Amino acid sequence: MEYRTIIRITGILVTLFSTTMLPPAIIAAIYNDGGGTAFIEAFGLSCLIGGLLWYPNRRAKEELRTREGFLIVVMFWTVLGSIGAIPFILSEMPDLSFTDAMFESFSALTTTGATVITGLEHLPKAILFYRHLLQWLGGMGIIVLAVAVLPMLGVGGMQLYRCETPGPVKDNKMTPRIAETAKALWYIYLTLTVVCATAYYFAGMNLFDAVGHAFSTIAIGGFSSYDASMGHFDSPLINAICVVFLLISSINFALHFTAFNKQGVWLKAYWHDAEVRTFIAFQLALVAIVFVILLTQSSGESTEVVLDKALFQAVSMSTTAGFTTDNFAGWPLFLPMLLVFSSFIGGCAGSTGGGIKVVRIALLFLQGVRELKRLVHPRAMFSIRLNNKAVNDRIIDAVWGFFAAYAMVFVLIMTALMGTGLDSISSFTATAASLNNLGPGLGDVAAHYGTVNDPAKWILILGMLFGRLEIFTLLVLFTPTFWRN
Repeated sequence: MEYRTIIRITGILVTLFSTTMLPPAIIAAIYNDGGGTAFIEAFGLSCLIGGLLWYPNRRAKEELRTREGFLIVVMFWTVLGSIGAIPFILSEMPDLSFTDAMFESFSALTTTGATVITGLEHLPKAILFYRHLLQWLGGMGIIVLAVAVLPMLGVGGMQLYRCETPGPVKDNKMTPRIAETAKALWYIYLTLTVVCATAYYFAGMNLFDAVGHAFSTIAIGGFSSYDASMGHFDSPLINAICVVFLLISSINFALHFTAFNKQGVWLKAYWHDAEVRTFIAFQLALVAIVFVILLTQSSGESTEVVLDKALFQAVSMSTTAGFTTDNFAGWPLFLPMLLVFSSFIGGCAGSTGGGIKVVRIALLFLQGVRELKRLVHPRAMFSIRLNNKAVNDRIIDAVWGFFAAYAMVFVLIMTALMGTGLDSISSFTATAASLNNLGPGLGDVAAHYGTVNDPAKWILILGMLFGRLEIFTLLVLFTPTFWRN
């Protein structure tokens, strides 16, 4: 294991990440409402830590193998999540403990969107902007990780599109070099952010809120500058804009790249993709169920208001954004639990959405259908097809392996949370919210996580990392084989 090379790379990452402390400091100077000093101090401290990691190992430039790749990816999220907590620790407002600061930072960077802070509208603009910025950077990191890095390590959602599985438009090698791939992804990500912010602004948000909420929307993070989240604006137009961009951001960014390079036929690129069709069909079905039940159970609300609530909350929860316009935890019948369960599916592979991913759920369903056919015709040969191409059984094995690991981690985290004193509903939904990078849950975690005990928060931080790193990337570090020479 080339530890010195790994430490050198980590030092470079920390130094680069320290520059994220400067924009909030500028925001503090513009609005003059405090908070700037904490970011200047955090910038200096982060640069110092990065320099101390890099300088002694600056000449360590050994070629990295797959094992080092796994460790670098995990350290990328854990180290930067820890460094990201420094401004929260140093800031006087909000006055967060070390545990709360770490929770807020990891929740932002993994785009989970769970928060321990209340009274958001009274915080300095610098803190609010920093929370949005962390989610935006985390979302971009997720895209590069899923599309450009994890395929090289043989894990992650994009592994499903290797070899003959991808279909006509998906390819993990969008451009020949990883640097060019990352550049192309940044271009798409930034363009969507600018368009989303512009739409928010013309829909009635001020410039600060438009930019901040665009960051959280494209990253599918769910952080807001207000305790009432998107409900603060009370605008069906803003809600509709949010829904549109959540759906766009939930689609594979490699597919966006391919579609925008197909002049004149770009819509066909989406329509011909089985995962996108499944994703849209699921969204329509979920919205219809929520709308019908709310309409039959509502007390005097107009059809338009009910449709707005159903559409926004169904899409927000199922894409794992976690924005809210209403107290969905108080909705009738089984709707609150249905919305939490919808987050297990999440977005498409290679998107900023969390969850198990649509393509995995689709392949699990197709495998179940194949087993039923085999019971009826034991000697027949049945193949699983996606995008009119046969799926290699190795891919199906990988999907089943992921699902088994996901279930195991889910049970362990939920049991550990119950061991800290959380009730069963809070433990179950908090586990789902962390592993699926959703944010809000039910019970004690419906509004925020401020009342959750410290041991539970650390367990949930681990859950966020497991969910964001596609389970296997983090789980492999716990195997003895990984550490053997």
